[in-house]
Amino acid sequence: MKSKKNLTRFDYEKSAFEGWRLSLCKAGTTFTRYFPDKKFEGNAKKSLAAAEKTLAELKVLLEGSKRVDGKLSPATIHKAEKLLADAV
Repeated sequence: MKSKKNLTRFDYEKSAFEGWRLSLCKAGTTFTRYFPDKKFEGNAKKSLAAAEKTLAELKVLLEGSKRVDGKLSPATIHKAEKLLADAV
């Protein structure tokens, strides 16, 4: 599988991690979440689907957010971090 914008595929044969990393930088704040294949029954397509769904939700949240001095508000950052933590 090939990486996509904001989603990077990690396949390391010698390490314990195989899966997708979601990484999005908006207004000086970076949001990152890992979606391991192991958590999705060893299925790379399922982990990709979960990562894509979470990315779409995160983009909607961040696009409609208010900014303070050109940066995301603390409330928006908290909401985004909670969304990432609760991602399946």
